[in-house]
Amino acid sequence: MSRILVTGSADGLGQRAADSLLSAGHEVVVHARNDERARNLDPLVDRGARLVVGDFTERDAVRRIAAELNDTEPLDAVIHNAGVWSGPAVMPVNIIAPYLLTALLRGPRRLVYLSSGSHFGGRPLLDGVEWRGDSAGSYSDSKLFVTTLAAAVARMRPGTLSNAVDPGWVPTKMGGAGAPDDLELGHRTQEWLASSDEPEALTTGGYWYHRQRTEPHHSVHDEAFQDRLLQALTEETGTAL
Repeated sequence: MSRILVTGSADGLGQRAADSLLSAGHEVVVHARNDERARNLDPLVDRGARLVVGDFTERDAVRRIAAELNDTEPLDAVIHNAGVWSGPAVMPVNIIAPYLLTALLRGPRRLVYLSSGSHFGGRPLLDGVEWRGDSAGSYSDSKLFVTTLAAAVARMRPGTLSNAVDPGWVPTKMGGAGAPDDLELGHRTQEWLASSDEPEALTTGGYWYHRQRTEPHHSVHDEAFQDRLLQALTEETGTAL
């Protein structure tokens, strides 16, 4: 059994993944943006999940959560599920927070980053990106960046299994009630990559959709773009991977 952090687990796919992993016997750490949202997680906490609370738009909160988790038993895996669709929080939540957690957390040997088919519409351009959320960010760009981060971590950390997952356009609060994809399949791949010992789940550098490895945007595996992205994130956060 593994110790797994699921960020953004107060509802939607994150909550479903945390619930499923907890039912399978794993030790799960759940995360909510604030105390009000954390109340949604009371049923999971009552079943043994550990709770961390912090707003991922605030870098100090991300750092505090990382320090808090580093003071406990090491994590085996992290599912970077937290995400927002629009507005000024897009870049802070969708790419800065998972980057900082990746750089700061000690221990996890499996990292799963939530991507989206929207990343195909992202632009591999870093000049002028509003990393701090002073204005609205591009969701497609943010998902291209986090998918590229997953590939970069796979290249730079050979001992870590790092993968990105497109969960599909599923009927969550973010996806909307009319979303056409399968809600159940929307959380199974990230759980599998975070916990399974099946040979395919023990691979790295993949972009996955419903447990099928597919090809991402051509820039994702461009090592020069990976390096530029990591350099930009290092300079922006003051924290190197």
